[in-house]
Amino acid sequence: MVAKFGTSGLRGLSTELVGDTTLIYTLAFGRYLLETNQISEFDTVYIGRDFRESSPEILELCANALSELNLNVVDCGTLPTPALAYHAIGRLSASLMVTGSHIPADRNGIKFYRPDGEISKVDEMEITRFAAMITKTDIVAVKRANSPPARICDEAMRGFETRLKTFLEAGALSGLRIGVYQHSTVARDLLVSILEYYGAQAIPLGRSETFIPVDTEAVSAVTETLLQDWAAEHQLDAIVSADGDGDRPLVADQTGTPLRGDLLGLISALHLGADAVVTPVTSNSSIEKDAPFETFRTRVGSPFVISGMESVEVNGATAVVGFEANGGVLLQSNFDCGPSRFEALPTRDCFVPILATLKNLAASKDDLGTLARSFGLKAALADRLENYSTDRSSSLVSYLSQNEDNLRDFLAPVGQPVSIDTIDGLRITLDGERIIHLRPSGNAPEMRCYVEASSLSEARKLLRDGLELLSGWTGSNVISERLSA
Repeated sequence: MVAKFGTSGLRGLSTELVGDTTLIYTLAFGRYLLETNQISEFDTVYIGRDFRESSPEILELCANALSELNLNVVDCGTLPTPALAYHAIGRLSASLMVTGSHIPADRNGIKFYRPDGEISKVDEMEITRFAAMITKTDIVAVKRANSPPARICDEAMRGFETRLKTFLEAGALSGLRIGVYQHSTVARDLLVSILEYYGAQAIPLGRSETFIPVDTEAVSAVTETLLQDWAAEHQLDAIVSADGDGDRPLVADQTGTPLRGDLLGLISALHLGADAVVTPVTSNSSIEKDAPFETFRTRVGSPFVISGMESVEVNGATAVVGFEANGGVLLQSNFDCGPSRFEALPTRDCFVPILATLKNLAASKDDLGTLARSFGLKAALADRLENYSTDRSSSLVSYLSQNEDNLRDFLAPVGQPVSIDTIDGLRITLDGERIIHLRPSGNAPEMRCYVEASSLSEARKLLRDGLELLSGWTGSNVISERLSA
């Protein structure tokens, strides 16, 4: 089995997941929950998927495996991951979402949820252990079984939309002209309908029947050009979108320039009146500055953020918000921010940061670009080198961690190391209060580079130089197209 758990969910090549790998991990997930008494035979498990070409076949394999365990399978169709999770958690039921999120189209994945929410890293280890015990006989039994088709349900989308209508006051976005880059995200229709519900004029853009992977944390040059052209052509106040499964937001200003996800998370936390924020080390280091909440840092990945939120809540916080550098917002608490109580949902959601940001825009006299700058975050950028093997990235991190000389010599072309944080990868503070963070991806064979600096031009140079260093380590000169232009 080549597929493995990444920062959030199982990931692998689509060619792997349309076969026995999906059966093995789904059986393992079900058996783990059954044997730990988290579910019982004949309990309901809700399933959903994104628009990837391989997702329907993988979903059917999941349904067959769950049926073989005498579980009642309900297919919620194509819908955002937070919509599926909200529906299932509200019914104290397990669920799984077939999605590769933002990763390349030749890959896919599965996100697993216990009846009380997203699985933890401990759960991942246990599911992997159960997977190792699945036999060929188990697989043959699933394939030979004449499993009944899963019951179809469209209640999940309706319930999630009803929840979103309690986030803002009626008409809160009146007067805004918002483009919606629909591409192939399962959030595309709901984005249009919820913006129109709040009074905005929503202009659908770029709808695609072919799957397009959109990474909201490292927006491609192609996507940026599309956003800029649409912003000018349609005279938009903003453009919004999401990744493939609708748990990561993309918000661009009136010029089509994307806003960073951690800024969207900060805006959400301020809008909600959070007293505690949990976010990974990859989020902007300026978030703590003058914040009306306490900030707690974690490793990258929603399971770590969720664990952090639970710990913070136990220690007395009552308004707990989590967010990641990709912009996905998680709510550990209920909030009174609209016409009625807005219920907690401790899994990533693209809609909360989109609506919170647009609400701030509607209430401001400034355009979105000016409003974004007013929060005073340091200039920060991120990019990645693709096809960067796990062995190479692991050996690099190991080499740089061995001693100060290795780290200092490697970083000599970009600056002098002042301090280092090893919570997740290597986050190095350089002279001039600059930051460079080197981190192997948990979802794909990629090496990610995050930087912060006092100006955007300085951040661009540091990112370009950082990618060159990483590329040189692999013996490759492949650099992001937009940085070499």
